[in-house]
Amino acid sequence: MPDGSNRTAIAQSPFAVYQSQLGSKLVEDPYQLEAINALDRLFFQLTSQKPPSPEVIQGLYMWGDVGRGKTFLMDLFYDCLPHKGKMRLHFHRFMARIHQALMEQAGQEDPLILVANELAKECRILCFDEFFVSDIGDAMILAGLFERLFKQGVVLVATSNTPIERLYENGLARHKFLPCITLLQHHTQSVNLVGAHDHRIENLSMKQNEVEGFEDSKYIGYTNKIDFLGIFTDLTQAIDPAEIRDKPIKICHRNIRVIKATEVTVSNSVVWFDFFDLCEGPRSQLDYMEIATQFKTVLLSGVPKLGGQIRSWIKARGTEDGIGDNQAAVTGERIVSYSESDDMARRFISLIDELYDQKVRLYLGTDVPLVELYQEGALLFEFRRTYSRLIEMSRN
Repeated sequence: MPDGSNRTAIAQSPFAVYQSQLGSKLVEDPYQLEAINALDRLFFQLTSQKPPSPEVIQGLYMWGDVGRGKTFLMDLFYDCLPHKGKMRLHFHRFMARIHQALMEQAGQEDPLILVANELAKECRILCFDEFFVSDIGDAMILAGLFERLFKQGVVLVATSNTPIERLYENGLARHKFLPCITLLQHHTQSVNLVGAHDHRIENLSMKQNEVEGFEDSKYIGYTNKIDFLGIFTDLTQAIDPAEIRDKPIKICHRNIRVIKATEVTVSNSVVWFDFFDLCEGPRSQLDYMEIATQFKTVLLSGVPKLGGQIRSWIKARGTEDGIGDNQAAVTGERIVSYSESDDMARRFISLIDELYDQKVRLYLGTDVPLVELYQEGALLFEFRRTYSRLIEMSRN
C-alpha cells in the first residue's frame, strides 16, 4: 500500500476518510485499498492539489461482485469533492436524463453533441452507479456521448458488476457499441474489487448461517404474516383521510392499480402495491424512478417465487429484454434463453435498485423465504445484488 502520510493532512481526502473508518465501520480489504488509493490520486488531481503520485488517472471503472464496496467507495469519493462541478446518478437515471435531453433537442442538426456540450458545462466529474447496458437504444448513444464528454475533459467514475470488455455482451448490434468499450478502456483505469467478502451483509453483523436462514424482519417476510393494512394505517395516522386513496394512480402518464396510497403531495407519502400490478405488466425503469421520487415508503405484497427452468424463446428484433450468458442470437430473429417469469424478475430487480438508490423505505411480503425467491433462471448473477440489497434494507 502506498504511503498515505502526506495525504492525511487533507482531512477530507478519500484516503483519509476511509482510513478513519477502519476498525469501526470498515474491515481492511486489500482490494478496497487499491481502489481508494486510485480515488485518492484522482481527488488530488481534480482539486488541484499536489498529487501523492506522479501517475495520472483519467477516470476509474470499479467492477466486481455484489457487496464489495464499489458504491460505498464511489460515494465516499464523491462526498469529498467540492460541491460544484460534480454529478452522481444511478446509471438508469443518467440514461433517462440523456434520452429526455435528446427529445428536447429533437430537430437540431446533431442533438447528441448539444446534449454532451450542456452536460460538460454542468459537471467536470461524472459518477454513476451500476453501469450495465442491456438496451440497444442506450448502446447506440453511449459511444458518441462519451467521445464528446472525454474530449471536453469530463472525468468518469463508474461502478459495475461487469468488466468493461463484457459490457453489452451478446447484445443486438454489439459491434456498434465496441467504440464505447475502446473509449472506456482508454479513458478509465479498471479496478477489480475481487475480494471474497460481501461487506454489505458483513457490516450488518450477520453470520453466514444467519444470512442463509434469513426469513423475515420488521420490513420483509411472508405476505400472510405481515399486517400490511396495519402498517399502512400506522404510517398514515397523521395524514388527513381525504389524502388517502385506493384508486389507480398515474405513473409515467399511465394508470397503475394500488391497494392504498397517499397523495404524493403529503410529506411522508406512502403507497401499497400488489407485486403483479407493479412487475407483471409493461413497466420500465422510468416507472420505478417516478415511484421512488414521489413516495417515501413503498409496501409491496404478494411477491411470488421467481425464475424457474431456463427455456429458449424466439423474439423479434427490437423486443425489450435483458442480456444474459445463456442468450444466443441468429440472423432475422433472436433466440433468447430465460425462464418464463424472468421478465417479472428483471422488473423486480430494477425496482429494488431504484428504491435502494433513492433510500425509499420498503416493506416486502413474499410467498417463499427470501433466500428461495430466485434460485433458478438466467438472472442468477443479477439477483445476487438484489438479495444482498434486500438484506440491507430489511435491517436498516
